[in-house]
Order: sequence, then structure tokens, then C-alpha cells
Amino acid sequence: MRPTIRRLAAPGLAALLSMAAYCLALAIHGGYPFGARSRAINDLGNQFVPFHARLWDLIHGHTGGDLFFNWGSGYGVPFLADFFTYLMNPFSWLVGLFPRHLVDLPVFLVTLFGIGLGAALMTVLLARLQPGSGLLRALLAVGYGLCGWVLNDGYADPMWMWGPVALPLIGIAADWCLHRRRWVAATLLIALAWAGNFYTAAMATLAMGLVLLLRLLLAERKSVGDRLRSLLRAAGAGLVGIALAAPAMTVTYRASKAAQPAPEAVFLGRPALRDQLAQLLPGGHGGAHATPVPNVAIGMLGLLLVATFPFVRALPLRVRVGWYGLAAGVAVSFVWKPTILLWHGGALPNGSPYRASFVLSAIFVMIAWLTLAHRPRPRELAAGATLVALLAMLCRDRNSVGTATWILVVGGGGAAWMALAALSSLRGHAARARLRTAVAAALACTVLLGSAYTVFSVTVQRGKIAWFRPKTTLNDRAVAAHAGLAARADWPRSRTDPGPHEFANNDPLLIGGEGGSYYSSFVPAGTAGTLHGLGAGWYMKGRHTLSFEDPVGRAIMGVSSYLAPVPEGGGRYTTGRARPAPLLTVRRTLPPAGHTGTVFARQERVLGAAVYEVPALTPRPGDVAVPSRGGWILPAVRKPAADPDRAGTVFTGRCTPGSTAVWYAKWFSGHVGGLGSRTRAVGWFERTANPVRSLGTVPEDGTVAVRFTGRGHQHVPRYALGCVSPRKLDAAVDALRAKGPVAFRTSGHGLTATLRPGSAGYAVLAVPLTRGWGCSVDGGPSRAPRSFSGLLSVRLGSGATRLACSYTPPGLKAGLAVSGAGALVLTAVAVGAAARRRRDAGPGAPPVTAGASPRLHRPNSDIGAH
Repeated sequence: MRPTIRRLAAPGLAALLSMAAYCLALAIHGGYPFGARSRAINDLGNQFVPFHARLWDLIHGHTGGDLFFNWGSGYGVPFLADFFTYLMNPFSWLVGLFPRHLVDLPVFLVTLFGIGLGAALMTVLLARLQPGSGLLRALLAVGYGLCGWVLNDGYADPMWMWGPVALPLIGIAADWCLHRRRWVAATLLIALAWAGNFYTAAMATLAMGLVLLLRLLLAERKSVGDRLRSLLRAAGAGLVGIALAAPAMTVTYRASKAAQPAPEAVFLGRPALRDQLAQLLPGGHGGAHATPVPNVAIGMLGLLLVATFPFVRALPLRVRVGWYGLAAGVAVSFVWKPTILLWHGGALPNGSPYRASFVLSAIFVMIAWLTLAHRPRPRELAAGATLVALLAMLCRDRNSVGTATWILVVGGGGAAWMALAALSSLRGHAARARLRTAVAAALACTVLLGSAYTVFSVTVQRGKIAWFRPKTTLNDRAVAAHAGLAARADWPRSRTDPGPHEFANNDPLLIGGEGGSYYSSFVPAGTAGTLHGLGAGWYMKGRHTLSFEDPVGRAIMGVSSYLAPVPEGGGRYTTGRARPAPLLTVRRTLPPAGHTGTVFARQERVLGAAVYEVPALTPRPGDVAVPSRGGWILPAVRKPAADPDRAGTVFTGRCTPGSTAVWYAKWFSGHVGGLGSRTRAVGWFERTANPVRSLGTVPEDGTVAVRFTGRGHQHVPRYALGCVSPRKLDAAVDALRAKGPVAFRTSGHGLTATLRPGSAGYAVLAVPLTRGWGCSVDGGPSRAPRSFSGLLSVRLGSGATRLACSYTPPGLKAGLAVSGAGALVLTAVAVGAAARRRRDAGPGAPPVTAGASPRLHRPNSDIGAH
């Protein structure tokens, strides 16, 4: 037991120090969970907290969907790709241990435990690289666990925090392959790394592959054949390990191919060299308008040792050149577009193009450890300190270099240098063991306080940027909304839509219900196009869909109640009611597409009845509007008018009194007012689309005046106004209800319906059609459904009594087949190795380890040894 405890001491210390530094910084800053400052900025609040709330619902059985399908978002979307991408970090499953309203806490723990485990495993990997003091390995690993990438990129993406864990896992596996040992265990480590988050694991695999190649080139007493066998062993372990995690790749690949295209990412070019070099210094943040740069800082202890590395004479010149060459090559690859694409799987990411920066931090920590394990002398440390000082002076005027950086460089760097110099001077003096221990403890305190101050400084600077304003996530209002939606739940007879009010971009995941809001990298293009074509809004060029806000759209999608914001209500909302059609309707025939140039005509086609009047709008006399194809161009407005009710251009049209007027100008930006209401339009061609929105009830004279007020040249469609007859809409809904199913039930990823006798023609489900559905009629063969205006439809024939549909994620079967093949290979190797061990352990045979080979020579180090 005692040797085991000693082996775990250094990794445990690294985990404890890194997590303690992170929590200390947040506590001083008043950040969650130690204070009132929310962490839920950007995608952390809009995606990852809601997705973890969904995982809580799945674990506790509080949702109608399952891992395959999500009935709540986007009016029904696939889910398995989201699960593999956002929720496969093993720490994410901690969410099931906490109450749902505290979901922010386990999401924080995903980040915190990722920091700790990454630092612990890096401590183990450093020992594989070069034996030496566990304490000093742990202190360097703290710099890895709290590297610049973690503090600036990974902290807000819980699934990415598996990357710093995956890298040392893969590094340990590569080391076993280098020495031709434990192939099965190495394969399982690689599988674990890829299963947790394949995106960052791919980056870690590439980096550790480069490290393995360097170690093979630098290895002494290894023949070319030995090197080749080690390399082939590692390649085999990598291929089989990745194969075991294949479903994560095959499902997400197919889902990404079917997803709505993201706004095109633009590479801004290589950042200035001094800006890149400045990222080696800890404690800084570029600010709101800084050009993105790779975040690679590893703290002053690590930086000082990396700078000392070229001067350590105990290291052969080829080793120094090789490791520095590797670091320089990786650094250059981060800022050259072809290699940026290589690091990111062939796609330039939106946002920062430097998501792989943590791998360079890992290489720096390895270089720092090689320096420290070879006992740098005070003169060599002084040369390294001089290099750091020159670096700081060179970058003194960069955006990311501020007061905090200078405090860390001068204070933390000076303390680290004195501690390292003292340890070097005291080596070999057994009588001075207590003094060495005291110096090592002082160095540990320096690392702890310096790391905490770095986290605090970066967090404070980032918090000053308006774009990083956090979401509320599960505050008291959101918890109340969740309870209210649960109380009104009517699924699957109708939908309880949590939109269009937004607590986050994924309200149905966060607060429940079945709405149109859905924000993910895997929004199906068919879903986005269907909802957009029927009059729902979207953001991010359709990567974030929204709920319907008009009576006809809500009726089509079976919405019986919804949340709506109170005008000028300071974030308050109210509950609205609607008359929904059944989610499954039976139609004798499906009308041809015909002329569906307006959203109103498209809605009528799906509804199966004419319910709109669509008058042609005309500008009010005296208002300027230039006729354009399909509408008008409004004159540019440079400054907002003092009286908004007199600004803009007024258009008029005539409708039946008592009908409900709605407007639709999907790309208009400004304000739209009329019939006593005024709404803000946020259209931006292709990126942001307005939904169909209500104006009010048409007055007795039948005249509807709509005022469009926008900045710049804005386009208003000729048929931007529609008037819905409540009587006709009710009749259309009643007709659909009369032919609805006798019984309708949904399971996790399927549905069954008992139809009325004589049901013939087509069944239409108010769910956007996506590839993967299969439906059978009266127990017949399963066939892919058809599209009816983008919705799922099934041909019933001359008569049917039962319909059953089920969803299977595309790519899942192929992924499982690849995983099965990988498992067979792994099993065969394990059984073969066991058989060889039994054979070699026969009578008179000396004990051997299968696949073992002599280890590389590794010099010992007593620096700070216990």
C-alpha cells in the first residue's frame, strides 16, 4: 500500500494545487460558485449548461426523448451527435448527482476536475519522459493544468476540458509503445481519450505522435528495426483505440454533413510575432479588440526552465535542438492556414482558430521538465532568466502585457529563480535535507500563489469585455418557468413551447417544453430550412432556430401554450394560449407546391386551408419608398428620430375587420409598429431572420397602417402584411382534429399512432424531416418517409389503422461495426499475449513480460527528491 501511496502522491499534489489555485482566484473575484458572478458566458450559458440540464433529465427519466432523439428542441431533432460532442466528458455525468436547479455547479466541476486530472496525468507522463522528483514534476504540471489555453479557451467549454486529460493519456500510451509494453492497456487509454472528446483528442494524438517520433529519433541504443517496430506498435494501438470510439466519429460526421452551414469563418492572417511571443508571459489578456493569438503560457516556473533549456550542458546538443525544433515547428503550424486546417480536422473554426494551443503548452512543460531533471546550474538558470527578461522587454507594449504580467515576471519569476538556484546549490548535501525541503515548499507556495494570481488577472480582464456578459441560466425566474411548463405539459397531445422568450439559446433544454429554439453545431439543414420557410426566425444563418410567434405557425406545430415576453417588462414574461392542430394529422391528398412565393401561402398549404388575406401594401402619400423587385427600398436614416412614432415609412393595406394582422420582413432591421404595437426587427441578410409577428386586431374601418423604421437602406417586401381570420383558422384546426389519430404515443426515439377507421391518403407529423426515420403502416416494411413542406409525411394508401415510426442516427451502424472490429482485434491480441505468458512461464522458464524490451537509459535526478 505504501508504494502505491507514494506513486499517487505527486499526481495528487499536482491536482490539489491546480484546483486550489483556480478556486482561490474565483473566490477572490467573487465568481461562481464562490460568489454571485456568473460563469455562463457565451456558449457556456447558451449551449453547455442547457445540454447538461438535458443530460440530467435523461438520467432521471424526466424527458420524452432519449440519446437518439430530442423531441423538445427545434420541434424535434436528432440528439446523439450532440451527446457525443457536448456530453461525453466523463465528468459531465456528475450532473446526475445534483438537483436540477443546481446544474451550473456540476458544469463548473467538469472544468475544475479536468484541470486537476490533466495536471495529475501530466505528472505521470513527465516521469515516463525522465525520472525525477515527484514534487517538482507536480509543480510543473500545475502550469499545464492552468495553461493559457485553459484560462482563455477551455474554461467555458466543458467538453474541451477533456483535451488536457487526453493528451497525457495518449502520451503515456505512446511511451508504452515506445518500450514495446502494455499494448492492450495503451489501446484502451487511446480509446478513452477519443471517447471523452474526439475533437481535442485528435489534436492531442497528432501532438503526441510528433513527440513519439522525436523520442525515437533521439533514442540511444535503438536500431532502425527497433524504432520501426515501436512506431508500428503505436500506430496499431492508435488505430484500434480510435476504432473502439468510432460511433462518436461516424455519427457526428454524418450529422455535420447534414447540418446547416455555419457562417463562413475568415482567417485574419498570422498575428504579429511579438503578439505571439507575448503569450509566453502569464497573466495577460488581449482585450476586446485584440487579434486572436495562441494562448500557450505555462507560468513563470515553466517559462524560466524552457528559457534555460538551450544552456543546459548536461543535455546533448541534438536533444536541445530536437525539442526546441519541435516546439518551434508546432508554434509555426498554429499560424499557417494549411496546418491550422490540419489541427482542426480540415475546417477553419468560427471564433479563435487556435483551439489546439494546449498541445504546445504540453510540449513546453516537457521541455521544462527535461531541463529540471538534468539539474541546471545557477549560471545556466541565470542565462535563462536573462532570456525571459529580454522577452518581457521585447513585448512590453503588447495588449496582453500589463501590470499583472510584470508582477508575475518580476515577483514570481524572481522567486522561482532563487528557489531553483538554491536547490541546485544544495544537491548532494544530505545534511541539508531540511533546507532543501524548505526551499521546495517555498517553490510550491510560489507556484500556487502565482497560478492563482494568473487566473484572477485573466478573469478580471476578460470580465471587462461587454461581449462576455454572462447568461442568467437557471436563476429563480428560469426555475419558475421550468415548473410552470411542467405543470402545463400536454405532450404528445400538444406542445408546451418555452419560446420565444430566451433565458438561453436552448430554452427547451434548459427549462423544458417542446419549442423551436435550438442552438447547436448539428442543427439539420432540413430543420432550419423548414422552420424558416414556414415563418420562424433564426440566428447565426440558421445554426440557431427559433419558435413560431404567429397563430398559424403555432397551430401547424401543435403549440397549445407558450411563454411570451412582456413588452418593456424588464425580462418578465407571460403565458399565452393557442388552439393547436394534432401533432399527427391525416390528409386525403397533399396539395402540390404550386405558387408558394409568400410565407402566408406556404403556411396555408401545410394547414390545408385558406385563412389569410394578403393585401398589397402601398406607401402613405408623402413618404419616400423606392420601388424595387418584390417590394421597396427605404431611404437611409442616419440618426434616430426624436419621436419614433413620426419616423420611418408608413405602408397601408386593407383587411377584414376583426382579423389578426401579422407582418413578415425577414431581413428587415429596425422597428415595426402598427395597431398599437411596436416590435424590434433584427434582420441581417442570411444571418438573422425575423419571424412572422403579430401586430394586432384589424379595426372596424379595415385599414392597417404599418410603420417601418430602419437604419441604412432597408428592403420591405410587397407582401409583408397578412391578416388571419380567427374563424377560418379555428375551422381549419377543427377539420384536422376530426381526422386525427385515436391514440398517439411517442417513445424515446419513435412514435405509434392508432388511426381512425378508413384513414387513407397521407399522415403528416409536425416534425421537420431528417434522414434516419423509418415508418411502417399496419406492420408492413419500414420505409423512409417523404417531405411535405419539410415536415415528415407517410403514405397510408387506401386505408390504414396503425402507423409506427422510429429514428436511427445515421452513421451509428457503421460506427458500431468498426468498434466491433476493433474489439475483436483487441481481444485477439490480449488472448494471444496471455497464451504467450503462460507458455513462457512453463517449467524451468525464467519469468518474462510479454513484449518487453530494454528501457532507454535515464539519468537520475535528486533535485528536491524525497
